[in-house]
Amino acid sequence: MAELSLKQAVKKYGNVQVVHGVDLEVEDGDFCVFVGPSGCGKSTLLRMIAGLEETSDGRMTIGGRDVTHMDPAKRGVSMVFQTYALYPHMTVRENMSFGLKIGKTPKAEIAKKVDEAARILKLTDYMDRKPKALSGGQRQRVAIGRAIVRQPDVFLFDEPLSNLDAELRVEMRVEIAKLHKQLGATMIYVTHDQVEAMTMADKIVVLRDGRIEQAGSPAKLYDDPDNLFVAGFIGSPRMNFFDATVMSTDNGQTMVSVPRLGDAPLPVQVTQALVRGQQVKVGLRPEHFAADGAMQASLDIDVIENLGGVSYAYSSFEGEAHPVIVELRGAARPSKGGRLTVSFDPSAALVFDDDSGVRIR
Repeated sequence: MAELSLKQAVKKYGNVQVVHGVDLEVEDGDFCVFVGPSGCGKSTLLRMIAGLEETSDGRMTIGGRDVTHMDPAKRGVSMVFQTYALYPHMTVRENMSFGLKIGKTPKAEIAKKVDEAARILKLTDYMDRKPKALSGGQRQRVAIGRAIVRQPDVFLFDEPLSNLDAELRVEMRVEIAKLHKQLGATMIYVTHDQVEAMTMADKIVVLRDGRIEQAGSPAKLYDDPDNLFVAGFIGSPRMNFFDATVMSTDNGQTMVSVPRLGDAPLPVQVTQALVRGQQVKVGLRPEHFAADGAMQASLDIDVIENLGGVSYAYSSFEGEAHPVIVELRGAARPSKGGRLTVSFDPSAALVFDDDSGVRIR
């Protein structure tokens, strides 16, 4: 078993605390992705799991073993770095087998493990090449192969695709997802790209300022975010947020005024008691605007981004930090800006506390 457990994990650099009491459970065989903006602590947390950063406080176990202060080589983890970290004077075969040679693994066993990893990663034809004769994607596969041959309990990936171009990143996402399915191994993957997280993960951990904001399946975080930060970070394009005021809470139904979406009161689905005049935020995703929605709004469109099967209309307003984004589909899509009437289903709207950002359910 290779489940991972963190209990109140803390990381300090002197008097500065950068990871704040993280509690996390990753089941055996899960593909878990740490995601968040730069500086949120995701790579630091990964390095703590690897043993490359000392855990200042708390407890960490892998497969039931306490590895909190264990030497990295004894933890049963293998790490794939952002920069490949291949030896330029060694061939692919030598790079993949180097760690096993250092560990004095028998030659026959090394050859067997390296050949199997090469087969899985489709590197068999490149085993005698040196890194300079490989493409970026091939080099990353070699780095992954070097991790596979060690047969670790947990694979750790530190933004492994960030150095690749957009098309190759998509291809490698698919390859890593297939690799996880084939190996059935526990994998922890760090990225700042929430699209990578959504497409690859069994479990996403959203981090901000060294704390877990929310953890769960991609669908759970997308459909049921706990706060404004998670709602805005998960999803591309981002969720639209509107300033709103509670108008009434009669007979179990809450009505809010959303000036940006017109004069008509908007019914929102919440069970918590709200106060008339209370300021809240209402969230609608770009795809929540549809032709058959019960509510209508008129927006001045600045730009329409045509991506073929779908278009995105952007409506900015003075004083707003972000434009309203509307997803458009079908043959009747406008080709340029102007006044656009859109419909939406009010039941899709999410409500958040204006001060704390916490979801009002």
